[in-house]
Amino acid sequence: MAVYRAFTVTGSRRFALVEREIRDPGPGEVRLRVEACGVCHSDTLAVEGRRADPSVPVVPGHEIVGIIEAVGPGVTAWTAGTRVGVGYLNGHCGQCESCRRGDFVNCTDQPWTGTTTDGGYAEIVYARASGLVRIPDGVNSLEVAPLLCAGLTVYRALLGIEARPGSLVAVQGIGGLGHLGIQYAKALGYRVAAIARGIGKAELAAELGADEYIDSTAADPGQALTRLGGAAAVIATASSGASMSPLVAGLGIRGRLVVVGAAPDPVEVRTPDLIFGTRSVTGALTGTAVENEDSLRLAHDRDIRSRNEIMPLSEAPKAYERMMSGDARFRVVLDAAA
Repeated sequence: MAVYRAFTVTGSRRFALVEREIRDPGPGEVRLRVEACGVCHSDTLAVEGRRADPSVPVVPGHEIVGIIEAVGPGVTAWTAGTRVGVGYLNGHCGQCESCRRGDFVNCTDQPWTGTTTDGGYAEIVYARASGLVRIPDGVNSLEVAPLLCAGLTVYRALLGIEARPGSLVAVQGIGGLGHLGIQYAKALGYRVAAIARGIGKAELAAELGADEYIDSTAADPGQALTRLGGAAAVIATASSGASMSPLVAGLGIRGRLVVVGAAPDPVEVRTPDLIFGTRSVTGALTGTAVENEDSLRLAHDRDIRSRNEIMPLSEAPKAYERMMSGDARFRVVLDAAA
C-alpha cells in the first residue's frame, strides 16, 4: 500500500503528522505530487478552528505547486507530468447560478483548498481540474508558490480599480501581501505610494518600486494622500480596520478603498467622505484559475518576486507559527522534498 505524509489539524492548532493511503483521483479530479506550499494567513481558518466542524481533520495550505501524477475520469485538458498550481479556490462547479453567469470566483459549490478540502501541508494533494493553474516554464516552485494566493489577491484587487496608468495608487502595509502589491502596482503602470508605520521600511518600499512613502505614525495617511493629489485607489493589506479608516479621506474623485487584509475590527467611514467625491469601500477575495495564470505571467515577465523563508514540510507547525509571529520576511514556504 502506497502512502504519503500529511499534517492534519483539528480544534485550534492541534497538528498531527499522519500517513494516508494514495488513491486514484475521482471524476474531474487530479492527483498532484506537491513540490511547494506557501503558508498563508488565511490558513488560520483551518488551523484556528474557524470552520464549520473543527473536530474533523483537515490538511491546511492553499498556495500549492506540484506535478500531476494521475488524472481522473473526464479530465481531458491536463496530463500526467504537467507542473501546475492550486490556489485557495479548488475549482468551480460550472453549474450553480454564479458559474452560469460567469462569476466563477463566487461559485457556491467550490471547495476551499486547505479549509473545506485537504490542502498542501502534504506530499500529495487532490484538486478539481477546473481549479488548476499553469505554471510558467523557468520559474522555481518554491519562489512562485505564494503568488498563487497572495500575488493573485493583490493583482485581482488592482484590476478592479479601473484607474488609468500613471494614477496614484497606494498600498497600505508592507508585509506578505503589501510587498507584492507594490510590485504589481508598479508593473501595471501606476504611481505607487507605500503606507507603513515608522520609517523602517522606507528603503525597502523604494526598492520594491514605490514612488512615495508615507509614515502613518508621523502624519495622517489620508491627509498625506490628499497632499499627493488623492489616490485613485488604496489597496489595504494590514489586518487592522482602525488603520484603514483614515484612508478613505485620502481617496481622489471616484477613488476606491479595496480591502484585502482580513481584520477583526470594523472599518469606520464618515458618510460625507463617500458622498462627496463618489468614493467607495469594497473588498476583494481572489481570482479565477485563468486570472492566476495571467498574474503569474506578469510576475515572470516583470520580475515580480515574493521574498520567502523556506522551511521543510516536516516543520509545518513551526512554519505556521513563524508566519503568525509576523517576523517572517515576508512569506513562509514549505519544501515538500526536504
